[in-house]
Amino acid sequence: MKELLPPGWPRPKGYANGMAARGRFVMTAGVVGWDEQERFQTDSMAGQFEQALRNIVAILACDGAEPDRIMRMTCYVTSIDEYLASVKDIGAVWKSVIGRHYPAMAVVEVVRLVEPRAKVEIEATAVIPE
Repeated sequence: MKELLPPGWPRPKGYANGMAARGRFVMTAGVVGWDEQERFQTDSMAGQFEQALRNIVAILACDGAEPDRIMRMTCYVTSIDEYLASVKDIGAVWKSVIGRHYPAMAVVEVVRLVEPRAKVEIEATAVIPE
């Protein structure tokens, strides 16, 4: 796995501009921040972000992918303002769940998500070397 950083570009904080790898792809659907019983334990952006990350790690583990194999994430949030206000807390939960691995990532504000109580939905793509 290789992070892609064009010459002269500053290193981004909390994500990579691009990633390259060879192997088997493992992808998740959009994953929200509810528990395994489909119940939300919190309405905070950081809390739901943490649970969504934990859910992604559990899904990827079903096929042997560790968190450091995540290549790309797309995060859909219902409020970019709430996301930005929670960045410090999200960074802390990121490190506790994913570690110091930062894939290519996009954060997109949406009007709403399918689950009315959801504040974040995350899609992830991992690559397992073969």
